[in-house]
Amino acid sequence: MKIFKILTGILVGFENHFYRLDEEWDTFINDDAVYQNTLLKINNLKPVSDAGSLLENQLLAPIGTQEIWASGVTYMRSKAARMEESETAGGGDFYDRVYEAERPELFFKSTAFRVAGPGQNVRIRKDSTWNVPEPELTLMISSSGKIIGYTIGNDMSSRDIEGQNPLYLPQAKTYDKSAAIGPCIYITETPLPVTTEIEIEIYRENTAVFSGCVEIGQIKRAFTELAEYLYRETTFPFGCLLMTGTGIVPPNNFTLTPGDVIKIRIQLIGELVNSVE
Repeated sequence: MKIFKILTGILVGFENHFYRLDEEWDTFINDDAVYQNTLLKINNLKPVSDAGSLLENQLLAPIGTQEIWASGVTYMRSKAARMEESETAGGGDFYDRVYEAERPELFFKSTAFRVAGPGQNVRIRKDSTWNVPEPELTLMISSSGKIIGYTIGNDMSSRDIEGQNPLYLPQAKTYDKSAAIGPCIYITETPLPVTTEIEIEIYRENTAVFSGCVEIGQIKRAFTELAEYLYRETTFPFGCLLMTGTGIVPPNNFTLTPGDVIKIRIQLIGELVNSVE
């Protein structure tokens, strides 16, 4: 089941049909039984005939008042990349310790008004020279701490700023349009298969300049573990979204430029496309 946030409410995709609900996003999505309750809501509804038009003209980022948080150093490739970028600053083994530690790295990423939705522009910092997208499976977590769904996330990162000093992480990660999510919240009764693939392609002047793929089974930490640590001492009245880290990192000689198009696909969820501003 796919839940789309649109200008005029909520669009539910289920078994090749779409149903429209006139409901408020925060209340609707913050439901531990959202899958079963949504089935009940659409049971007596007729499918809409203009779903294509709604998705093309009214689609929004699937977020209300939720915050977006992120996890770091959860894949081996991410650990290696961050050790490389911080080596000259004395952080060569810093991220190795994080990767092996019991406590995961968690950091605040974005408020809703800074988020880019499907088809919108993401940004690179004007004071950075080395910028990359980070394609990530993103968890939709209810206020009780239950993982109720999944979406696609792009954790835009300024690698040169982060590499200068680990304490600069907030500046490297958190700024206007540094996060993109979408196109929907995928809701299922069972966890995603560990063979689920995250794919990314970056296009420059209609030519692919980078691509990569990773299975979510390569992540070191369980998604429930990440959610549990995040909720230990922090409350989220309407739930939150948690990016789970990246296992795909472009080579060190690659940086994004304005006009680049980033396409991220995750099986079962769909595709998130954003251009670089």
